[in-house]
Amino acid sequence: MSSPRQNRPPAGPVPAPDLPLENADPHATRTVPPDGHHRPEGAGPDGTRSPSGTGPDGTPPPAGDDPRTGVHPVDEARPLGRILLFGVQHVLVMAATPISAIFLMSATLGLGPGLTVDLLSAAFVLSGAGSLVQSLGVWKFGPRLPFVMLPGGAPLILFLAIAEQHGLPTAAGAVILTAVFTFVVLPLFSRLLAYFPALVIGTMIVIVGVNLVKVGAVLVTGQPGSPGFADPGNLGLGMATIGFTVVFYLFFTGVLRQLAVMLGLLAGTALAAATGALDGTGAGATGGGLVNLPHLMPFGSPEFNLVAALPLMLYTLASMAEATGQTVINAEAVGKRIDTRTDVPKTVRGDALTSLFGGFFGLPLMVTSGENIGIVRVTGVRSRFVTAAAGVVLIGIGVLAPVTRAISVIPTAVVGGTAMVVFGVITVLGVQMLGRSDLDKHTSTFVCAVALALGLLPILVPGVYGGFPPNVRILLESGVAVGTFTAAVLNILFHHVRPGVAARLTTPRTGSER
Repeated sequence: MSSPRQNRPPAGPVPAPDLPLENADPHATRTVPPDGHHRPEGAGPDGTRSPSGTGPDGTPPPAGDDPRTGVHPVDEARPLGRILLFGVQHVLVMAATPISAIFLMSATLGLGPGLTVDLLSAAFVLSGAGSLVQSLGVWKFGPRLPFVMLPGGAPLILFLAIAEQHGLPTAAGAVILTAVFTFVVLPLFSRLLAYFPALVIGTMIVIVGVNLVKVGAVLVTGQPGSPGFADPGNLGLGMATIGFTVVFYLFFTGVLRQLAVMLGLLAGTALAAATGALDGTGAGATGGGLVNLPHLMPFGSPEFNLVAALPLMLYTLASMAEATGQTVINAEAVGKRIDTRTDVPKTVRGDALTSLFGGFFGLPLMVTSGENIGIVRVTGVRSRFVTAAAGVVLIGIGVLAPVTRAISVIPTAVVGGTAMVVFGVITVLGVQMLGRSDLDKHTSTFVCAVALALGLLPILVPGVYGGFPPNVRILLESGVAVGTFTAAVLNILFHHVRPGVAARLTTPRTGSER
């Protein structure tokens, strides 16, 4: 990447036609490939055209705006019934995340059943509200891409650490302070986006994908060293769910093929019911009421402590970098051009706004989910109104207790098997982006290799930084943060600083310069 243009993130690359995309039009206008060379519509990398204007593998090319309506598929409204059906698919795949996050909070902090119910309701409602903001866009909040928001992950671990050390009111205050901090530093971060080219973002997406595959695998196996780890029954359920998904995707076509992820999850749940492996803990935790309404400030008035909030504030810098990669990869998955300088900040603002409200309801930071990007790519359904419908369904789950109980009995092994497939797709998307990053240059290969090595280290070897101070360990154990920071710094050194220094050393100086 020797030119300034090559060092900018792609404005809106088009996904490779390895999976069929709904409403693809062989006559639709395509964007120029990343290498800058125009090719005939339907032509492969060598310029040859496949029959009937299809791609080199026989699939339709990605669609731009529909020439009949002038509407991009991501902005296309579909029949309400189909939108809701695809929205439910997103929810079923991701429902385990807020459930497991809240149950982990409850178990770790010793929360009572009533408070657990309240937090579970808040988690679903805020996830739904955040999904609506990101998918529909409100003023400068939300990129209008098919995004779903969820709690959990590293922000949850930091929240629990703050709560255990300083108390739950301080943990809630730390979330609110971090949300405000995000708004304050966002203008500075936006100026740095030029230093996050496809090489950096692709490396980050690969690390994110590998980390997420591990998360899905842990749902199947349980934590190493815990009772029942790698239970053959759970492994069988997870593998069977993957097998069902593959079979449905292989033999079905059209809408049924697009629903292969949901059908695989339902088939895995049916198998669990037949073998007596349904999880009843979720139903027991939510009680027998009909309606759950989240309560404001469930821990009392938030307490604001800057020192206690510092680890969460530092993490949010890495979270903004991750939001950058997710926005770019989401735009790529739906084939829509974006301007990273304006659209990425909209994603970050949506995260911060949802987290701000979440803090007042006792939740950890809310973040955009990478899971739904994999679903979009697998199904080829690109409409943002589908994830908006998922947001409405999530709010409904948070309010209606019987629905919450029904969702929560799905075994984690089944959800984990589904998640592994979806997360694997995200990893492939990162690999595809790296494929357009000029890796034939030795410097790009070196940058990617070092960043992957350091970023994957805490993922592949848990506890490797156990001897470091707690605040330092929190940052080093975030493989995404370490890998992204390493890739960005090395990219600047090799592709910005080094060429500039070399040019000055090799340029003859005039007499006045001497």
